[in-house]
Amino acid sequence: MIEANALTKRYGATTAVDQLTFTAHAGRVTGFLGPNGAGKSTTMRLVLGLDTPDAGTVLVDGVPYRRLKDPLRTVGAMLDATWRHPGRSGRNHLRWLAAANGLPDRRVDEVLALVGLTSVAGKRVQQYSLGMQQRLGIAAALLGDPRVLLFDEPVNGLDPEGMAWIRELLHTLAAEGRTVFVSSHLLPEMAQTAQDLVVIGRGRLIYQGTMDDFVARTSEHGVRVRTPHAERLRAALTGQAEFTETGDVFVVSGLDSDRIGQLAFDAGATLHELSPISGTLEQAYLDLTREAVEFTGAEATR
Repeated sequence: MIEANALTKRYGATTAVDQLTFTAHAGRVTGFLGPNGAGKSTTMRLVLGLDTPDAGTVLVDGVPYRRLKDPLRTVGAMLDATWRHPGRSGRNHLRWLAAANGLPDRRVDEVLALVGLTSVAGKRVQQYSLGMQQRLGIAAALLGDPRVLLFDEPVNGLDPEGMAWIRELLHTLAAEGRTVFVSSHLLPEMAQTAQDLVVIGRGRLIYQGTMDDFVARTSEHGVRVRTPHAERLRAALTGQAEFTETGDVFVVSGLDSDRIGQLAFDAGATLHELSPISGTLEQAYLDLTREAVEFTGAEATR
């Protein structure tokens, strides 16, 4: 579990993280979202003891990171997939990490096989593609078989097959009872990966809760209805629900599909479409973080 309580970090006159409180639970994949400059990277550095908070606390399994007796056995992290000596092979990079942390050498080959790098383990890291570097960074995070895992943009550079693989891996790690905390800008991928969300903007907490609740509470919902009898349907809906109308298409809110279908039937309005409209993570995220975006470009025109 990761627990942040009133976590605050300033750099001069800039407050990067501002009274941030959240919990990432064991057995769950928690997505960590926010616009550029929101304080995500700073927060992850604070969790790992790479920066010192000006106020507040952050605990990993109930202990500050710097007090952990065996850090790599408790927490695995990938914040920068390009951090490694370019002249070393992938295997030697992991062997160096294992030796420095008292881990058995056999664990190196185990994690190389897990991330699919066995065949290129002897190559120098400078010859690795970005996707291969991502896999090596994930292998390093898994080296100590830790209970808590932090990943910053883990699918960056991966092809669709690789993205599906990391998604399944994160689900498996969480199902084993581990805490999995993932930062990403790829919202469609996050929608398929995370069960819980922590969303921040300008260093402050905007939302914490489940993915389903986030989408349900912040997105527009309704029912799309298409009919050749617009006048009849309009009359049936008036006073019963709110709706917008564009030609033969209605978007109705406040009634479910069953009730709309019954009203249309009673009014003699044939329906060619009756489709619930579900919100998306992207819609919910853009709605909720609109005021927290630091740099906004001009609206596109045609």
